[in-house]
Amino acid sequence: MPLDSLDDFWDAVAGPCGLPEWFGRNLDAWWDAIEARGISEVIDAHGTLVVRADAAGLFAPGQPEGARLASVFADASRARLEVERHG
Repeated sequence: MPLDSLDDFWDAVAGPCGLPEWFGRNLDAWWDAIEARGISEVIDAHGTLVVRADAAGLFAPGQPEGARLASVFADASRARLEVERHG
């Protein structure tokens, strides 16, 4: 699934991460889910959440939304973003 926007990211992680319907779909809500915990039993059940994505679309160099999301991961102690660059 291509991730071209933050909405695409929320759509991609909602199911696998067990995010509730009321999840805010913004960076503050994501921080609470991955760092403060108590929002998703799936995330809470693991010591570290690892999200893997391609360096394209949202995570392509120079994409401001992707950079902001990556900075949330960089500041987190219980989550990690792995962006794979091809070629």
